Amino acid sequence: MELKKQCRLASGLVSEQFPEVSDIVIRMTYYQKAAIPILMVRNVNFWPSRHAYFKMDCMIKGCSDGGFDLTSVISNMIKIHKKSEKGKLLCNGTIDALASDHASIAYQITITYVKI
Repeated sequence: MELKKQCRLASGLVSEQFPEVSDIVIRMTYYQKAAIPILMVRNVNFWPSRHAYFKMDCMIKGCSDGGFDLTSVISNMIKIHKKSEKGKLLCNGTIDALASDHASIAYQITITYVKI
């Protein structure tokens, strides 16, 4: 928990890292390997005063070192001034009793840029 807090603080604010961005919205559907595959649907909003920490936790209880890091996706989008992107990621964590592909997300990222 403390390490996560340090990483969040070290990431800086959205306004510092990406001054041209006014809003980032990440829409995620979490999937699990189970009879009911959709675990959760979630929207996460990032505005200029929030930390630019884009690693989302795995929602499977007991997952170690897992999650979904959207940092490179968002950085690349901003670099080319892209407004929207969809994709999928597998959790990179481990759980003793489950397969390595125990969880995944489908995401849609929408970025609003500052009007000049």
